Amino acid sequence: MASRISTKHLARGLSRGSPSRLVSSQLSNHARYLATPAHPVTQDATGSKGPTAMVFLNMGGPSTLPEVGSFLSRLFADGDLIPLGRLQSYIGPLISARRTPKIVKQYDAIGGGSPIRKWSEYQNEEMCKILDKISPETAPHKPYVAFRYADPLTEEMYNKLLADGFGNGKGGRAVAFTQYPQYSCSTTGSSLNELWKWRQRLEGKTASETGNGTINWSVIDRWPTHPGLVEAVAQNIEAKLLEYPEERRSKAILLFSAHSLPMTVVNRGDPYPGEVAATVQAVMERLKFSNPYRLCWQSQVGPQPWLGPQTSHTVENYIEKGQKDLLLIPIAFTSDHIETLYELDIEVIGESGHTDTVKRVESLNGSPVFIQGLADLAKAHLDSGEACSLQMGLRCPACKSERCAESKKFFASQQAAISSA
Repeated sequence: MASRISTKHLARGLSRGSPSRLVSSQLSNHARYLATPAHPVTQDATGSKGPTAMVFLNMGGPSTLPEVGSFLSRLFADGDLIPLGRLQSYIGPLISARRTPKIVKQYDAIGGGSPIRKWSEYQNEEMCKILDKISPETAPHKPYVAFRYADPLTEEMYNKLLADGFGNGKGGRAVAFTQYPQYSCSTTGSSLNELWKWRQRLEGKTASETGNGTINWSVIDRWPTHPGLVEAVAQNIEAKLLEYPEERRSKAILLFSAHSLPMTVVNRGDPYPGEVAATVQAVMERLKFSNPYRLCWQSQVGPQPWLGPQTSHTVENYIEKGQKDLLLIPIAFTSDHIETLYELDIEVIGESGHTDTVKRVESLNGSPVFIQGLADLAKAHLDSGEACSLQMGLRCPACKSERCAESKKFFASQQAAISSA
């Protein structure tokens, strides 16, 4: 899932030892560049239905080491992501405080902070520039980022929307654009629940009210097989495969890696595993099934069963079988973060003993193909007049969360406002 912190490493920290100096140095220099804040973009288009706020939703990550503690505190307080039961408010702070020193070391190893904010702002700004040209009727498109556990938080984003002239009796259109291509209740669901909460607190209107000057919201809630996503990933795979000798290239195993889920969540009916598999299938179809491949899962934590096989074990097992040409592909993340820069690059690859044959495909980051795909997806959504997908309105079969029910009800209720705009 786009940018979820490696919970496996929250539990075990750095017990497996440090990577080689060469790998660590290269990653550190690369990550420090990625953590550089992006410059704001100036919107200059006008349109009959504009302006339109384009809000990227993501988990986020601490941009600096001092932010790690508050990031973990918010993360462990979220029962949608890490369900700890009735003792969440007590156990969460204890776990986050205990894990902070170890996670600080991990972020220090990748350059002193997460690059998620830099890439999220860059991707959104560049997408909005394209939207101003291909959808002038809804321009200017104004980029915003709302992180679940790090700055800028959802509350901060919402207050900025209000300060910029949206809502407060003026109405206006905003699109909540999840940056998790595959939907899960613990990622997109949690972010939308948080957005709904702050909408109710800051605008003070019920879900049934429309035409009252509040912000009109619509949601891009999933896009696992969008052509732009598929093409960008496929091109990155093709580029990395060229690093293998030609005689071995078609035999390299493609290992698609996504964040795992506890089986309790999977058995509840969460759609994430199926949607991740759909992305993998679409990418392999684009590649004409050029290589053998598997889907594996990373970041498991604790003794309970998780969706497998685990990425690190998969790499170890193939190496033991003599298959050392392994290409890791982050398939549920839209940019680099701790799970690519630390978990995959430093732990899985750095400790494999075969850094010359075990490689990772570049993350989407600033890919022009990917950003164009985001713009195409956003334009199609704006043209559709839909508040959200039909799938979003369907709760998991075993869902018992009333907050989830109310959040879904609210976003579906926005259809009337969107249609009349």
